[in-house]
Amino acid sequence: MQTYHLFISHSWNYAHAHDNLVRLLGAKPDFSFKNFSVPPHNPIMGAQTDKQLEEAIENKIRPCSAVLIMAGMYSTYSKWINKEIEIAKRMGKVIIAIKPFGAERISTVVRDAAHAECAWNTNSIVSAIRLHTAV
Repeated sequence: MQTYHLFISHSWNYAHAHDNLVRLLGAKPDFSFKNFSVPPHNPIMGAQTDKQLEEAIENKIRPCSAVLIMAGMYSTYSKWINKEIEIAKRMGKVIIAIKPFGAERISTVVRDAAHAECAWNTNSIVSAIRLHTAV
């Protein structure tokens, strides 16, 4: 079974969304992934400047098959989510926008950058990853 390398972009103010997504993906019996994201409980250590932090994030995204982005409206205004989008685009990474559960609107910044959008459910997210990433 293929193991997908994923970077899950999210706002630390909404870390529960990251944790819930990791749980959803982890519960899918025929899906294997490695999480390269930067959750609050495992921050990048040693980055003293924004430039160093950006380089560290680049190093996290580099080996990934896809960048998953929580597409809540807060994403539009997040400096680091926007940086992660720029990095992913520059590196030619697949970007998948995940609509928050129950959301009626999503960030146009994320929508415009995404190769695909999916609903907040395991099958939709896994299908988008499989469809848009190279095997």
